[in-house]
Amino acid sequence: MTFHSILFTDIPDDTPVPQCFPDLNLDQVVEAIATAYKDARLQPFFHAPLRDEELIRHRQAVARDLEHPRIATAITTFNKQMDTIARYLALRQTLIYEHHRQGWLLEAVLTYCTAVSELAHTLSTAEVRSVGLQSFTHYLYNYLSTPTFSELNNAAQSIEHALQQIRFSLIIRSDSFIVKSFENEQPYSPEISAVFAKFRQEDSPSYLTNLREAAGMNHIEAKIVEFVARLTPEPFAALAQFCAQHERFIDETIRRFDREIRFYLAYLEFIARFRQQSLPFCYPEISRSDRNETVRDGFDLALAHAMYARQAPIVLNDYDLIEPEQILVVSGPNQGGKTTFARMVGQLHYLAALGLPVPARQARLFIPDHIFTHFERSEVITNLRGKLQDELVRMHELMVKTTSNTLLILNEIFHSTTVEDATFLSKELMARILRQQAFGVWVTFIDELSRLNEHTVSMVSLVDPANPSQRPFKVVRQPADGRVYALAIARKHRLTYEQIRERMEKN
Repeated sequence: MTFHSILFTDIPDDTPVPQCFPDLNLDQVVEAIATAYKDARLQPFFHAPLRDEELIRHRQAVARDLEHPRIATAITTFNKQMDTIARYLALRQTLIYEHHRQGWLLEAVLTYCTAVSELAHTLSTAEVRSVGLQSFTHYLYNYLSTPTFSELNNAAQSIEHALQQIRFSLIIRSDSFIVKSFENEQPYSPEISAVFAKFRQEDSPSYLTNLREAAGMNHIEAKIVEFVARLTPEPFAALAQFCAQHERFIDETIRRFDREIRFYLAYLEFIARFRQQSLPFCYPEISRSDRNETVRDGFDLALAHAMYARQAPIVLNDYDLIEPEQILVVSGPNQGGKTTFARMVGQLHYLAALGLPVPARQARLFIPDHIFTHFERSEVITNLRGKLQDELVRMHELMVKTTSNTLLILNEIFHSTTVEDATFLSKELMARILRQQAFGVWVTFIDELSRLNEHTVSMVSLVDPANPSQRPFKVVRQPADGRVYALAIARKHRLTYEQIRERMEKN
């Protein structure tokens, strides 16, 4: 069983941000996720969705494994140990004295050997089910048995033991000190403590520090170490030789795993807060051939993140897209949740393609080759185009790249022109999308688009009939009728035909 990457693919650090990110607010989600893992540079991993079903399922299996506390704790501990090693190695670059630099490298190697050994032991005894973590565990055990690791570990422990056995005496005078071999002299500390014990009144804060964690060494300490090295040259010579041979001691595959596994951990840590609010997540059923889709209790993850601090409730929505249906046409009053619904659909497909749990209680999703979005933009003076022309140019650029497997998220396009022109352009565009057999969501004020043929599905954002100014942010599958909202307002103000007639009859 070979191991290369826990992400199952190579992802360059310069992977560009997908076109859909700003419109779907996925840039906000990824920034929030990656903030706690800045040194790991996780953003490129979120910019590269997968297209292969098997690889996506492999990632889902890894994420499932990481939801087991024992496995997650072991790998998180390993990550922290690797972070400690990175700090030790960075510290070495700031130090002046060579013995000090050598000591920190030895400490880094000892921490590394412990981290790798403990992780291998825990993973081998845990219920690891994913191919990714099983193959990495196998790789670890093979690595631990190599001469390279055995020599590194044994040499580091031997040198540490030799250094710990060193004993010396330090004689301090007014303006000088002497370092000499230890001759079983009795230390003064117990005697001094006994003399002053009777003056002790209460426990005071401890000012002891762990010298192994201290960041610096002053010139006096450095000189003491230099004298000690002259008295006992063998351990220090061994340390110098060890450091010369092991400047680069971290296995590159293990280093890569350390970074890549944080992709899963960071996302699972991010969604844990929403699960605590009883928001559902699931591992979706995915397919590259079956276009039938079902989502139950889905929601916009970026909105949930924005509303988290306020503990505001999040409305959950459902949808079905069953062949030959291709386009969900979402209409309804402004501020009714239409755009949020469209973003939800885009986010579900994107996160599913990353192999991660998606924000829904249940989901069956088609994996698209691309996700293209077209949301309203402000006019850009520098391109010398009007808003309508700019929309047409942008839409043309998307359609050139659109295939039968492309997901389109269109939001209130052609809003800048007349109703007649917008209707004409929208019908022409819809006809082309359907011919290309693309699928997706189209948020529009043009009800007619939802009734074109069997390929379009009408979704409507509801209003509260008792109070049309209130929005339940619920989007449901029902025929579009722009008069429903007007009727609700008229009913609120008692201006429907029946209400007016009733008042007239009373008078």
